[in-house]
Amino acid sequence: MDVQDSPRKSYWRCSKQDFFPEPSFKDLSSYRTALSQICLRLKDRLLSRSTETHELVTLRRESENPMKKCLTWWDLMWMSFGSVVGSGIFVITGQEARENAGPAIVLSYALSGFSALLSVFCYTEFAVEIPVAGGSFSYLRVELGDFIAYLAAGNILLEAVIGAAGLGRSWSSYFASMINTKNPDFMRIKIDSFADGFNLLDPLAVVVLLVANSIAMSGTKRTSFLNWIASIATAFIIVFIIVVGLIHFKSSNLVPYFPKGAEGVFVAAAVVYWAYTGFDMVATMAEETKNPSRDIPIGLVGSMSIITVVYCLMALALTGMVKYTEIDPNAAFSVAFAQIGMKWATYLVSICALKGMTTSLMVGSLGQGRYTTQIARSHMIPPWFARVHPKTGTPIYATLLTTILSAIVAFFTSLDVLSSVFSISTLLIFMLLAVALLVRRYYVKDVISKNDSVTFFVCLFTIAGSSIGVTALWNSGVRGWIGYVVASVIWCSGTLGISLLHMNRVPKVWGVPLVPWLPSLSILMNVFLLGSLGYVAFLRFIICSAVMILYYLVVGVHATYDVAHHNPKETEGIGYGGSLKCGSALCLVICGLKAESVDHMIGASQTDLQYIATPSVLTLIEMVDDLCCLLDPGEWEMPTVLL
Repeated sequence: MDVQDSPRKSYWRCSKQDFFPEPSFKDLSSYRTALSQICLRLKDRLLSRSTETHELVTLRRESENPMKKCLTWWDLMWMSFGSVVGSGIFVITGQEARENAGPAIVLSYALSGFSALLSVFCYTEFAVEIPVAGGSFSYLRVELGDFIAYLAAGNILLEAVIGAAGLGRSWSSYFASMINTKNPDFMRIKIDSFADGFNLLDPLAVVVLLVANSIAMSGTKRTSFLNWIASIATAFIIVFIIVVGLIHFKSSNLVPYFPKGAEGVFVAAAVVYWAYTGFDMVATMAEETKNPSRDIPIGLVGSMSIITVVYCLMALALTGMVKYTEIDPNAAFSVAFAQIGMKWATYLVSICALKGMTTSLMVGSLGQGRYTTQIARSHMIPPWFARVHPKTGTPIYATLLTTILSAIVAFFTSLDVLSSVFSISTLLIFMLLAVALLVRRYYVKDVISKNDSVTFFVCLFTIAGSSIGVTALWNSGVRGWIGYVVASVIWCSGTLGISLLHMNRVPKVWGVPLVPWLPSLSILMNVFLLGSLGYVAFLRFIICSAVMILYYLVVGVHATYDVAHHNPKETEGIGYGGSLKCGSALCLVICGLKAESVDHMIGASQTDLQYIATPSVLTLIEMVDDLCCLLDPGEWEMPTVLL
């Protein structure tokens, strides 16, 4: 029976079976049996790795409806701009310039920007090779295994919730500063009985989050268009901010340049890394991109290079206009213009900040929803959240989950509490992604020799250990050059050791240059920035991670184990034999479809193909398979490797 002839289920259904369809949760007895096997199941999950085909084809069935391929390089470029610019530069620049880096906040942005660009390279290669909505979650699941991917998934959700909550709080601060520059908290409700950092309730932040996320749920292309219009306006105002800031620049405001020394620069760099985190949301849009291999590199690498320069110029303009001790930590740029006598420009800057943060919220909501969708597709959270609405083509349930959680956090929690936790989560994921890239290039199972395998992991641990060593030396206050030289030599030795190994996988379309040196440097910089954060941030992070692991032991490990060891019935497909045949695949290659895309289509059912092929390709497949039915099937059987 054709898929189109089967009765369509209601999108809005909700039952226990929709949330927990796995056999382990069928009844109390089944759950007890699952708990008794937890050691066996945990071992299975720790050692398992997903495949590209599983992520690209099999898991998409959980969404029931495909996401619409509607984005081009132009959309991705402005999405990257809209998501990144506003997610940090207007939020924490003033806070870190005043409390840690001083005028050297420019160097903090340059350092974080370089580190972010290294991560961008890693993201781009993965997004081109595995164009799926899961982003870093899917990449880590394929290369580092199920459990590591789960920890990343938990941190991704934490990042999504905290990032959106922080933007919501900042939005309300800037809006309030337009009305009352002396008190950006005057629209918040203070509860004296609550602890500091949680005692200023912010209903306006909740409203902003609900509106922005509602737009994102209404449609991807519509959100992209609105983001494009708003981002162009923001770009013009940013040019104005930089020009006016440089005109009113006073060199005396840059003295002292390092009020808290190099330590202050690195501490600020670890926190302002938040300003660059929006780029990973663009990678999650790969499933809805028409040509990922061309559009994603342009959208990520090109836009992030420009954004790094823009951030440094904006930070320089801010610290040149106003002495760092007089910068407002909540609405830095807006109040700075008022202090130099351009009160009218305060409103223009605040409007720019509000637009930037609004587009960050909209694009961030798109990315957060896609992350959550792929996590739900894997059953690490209930698959109910993986469903894509048939009309909008968006994951409404997944978006609602992050919206509600972020609204609750934004209602209670102040910005300084949010930013440090967010930075740890982000830096950890970026470090793991660099490790995953090295694993992808060199450690190919059943291909790499045993000796090379041992050498690779020894070198990888050497890189990680030397990175931790450099960080420990710096944080302990040691400034002698001997320790750093020794640690650097060890780091170089580990990286050189990997470079001498045979690279068992070469990227098909776009790859990170200078492997393994750039990924290894990314590991070093992310570990160093992690070490620059305070112990309180790590304590909060450890508590959150403990909760994630507890959930995994109680629910996640059993759900994913059931999915991995469950053999569903073969779905009836199209043409001869119910799936895409090699004859069709050969014709697709002849017609210009890339061979790596065809590899994922071989053996795919009609249900699967609607997620990975465009309508024109589907029509071609049906025509060729109809022709195959009239011929001897044996004539069309050919090894897939020939493709």
